[in-house]
Amino acid sequence: MAIALDDLLETLRQDYARFPKDQSFEVYDPDAFFQDPLTRFQGRDRYQKMIAFIDRWFLDPELTLHDIHATETGIESRWTLTWTSPWPWRPRSQISGRTLFELTAEGTISSHRDYWDCSPWAVLRQQIPRRRTKNHR
Repeated sequence: MAIALDDLLETLRQDYARFPKDQSFEVYDPDAFFQDPLTRFQGRDRYQKMIAFIDRWFLDPELTLHDIHATETGIESRWTLTWTSPWPWRPRSQISGRTLFELTAEGTISSHRDYWDCSPWAVLRQQIPRRRTKNHR
C-alpha cells in the first residue's frame, strides 16, 4: 500500500510533536538507512531501538519542528532537539539541524539523514558543568 506524500508529511509532523513517544515506525522501509553526525546504520528495527534509548536515557526530550516540506527528491525538515541529561548537574542541551528523507516508490522512508548545525564536540561541551566564578570586589 502506497503512502501519499501529504499523508506522510502529516504523520511526520505528528511524530515530531510527540517525540520520542508513539513514533510511526511503519512509515520507514524495513531496510531504511539512518545517519547523523555520530552514527550510521541500516534497518527500521535498529532505528526504533535508538528512539527507545533516547526515551529511556534522556530527561524531557523535546523535538521542535520549525519547517517540513516536500523537495524534488523527498522531504526536508528543520528542527531543534532539546533534552536534559541524567547527570547530577542536569545540563539542558540543544541541537538544531535538518533532516533529509528519501522515499521509496511506495512513499515509505528509505533514508533518514540528520545534519546538525553544530559539531558533536559542541554538544559534548554542553554536558560539562560550567565553572562558577567568584566576584572579586
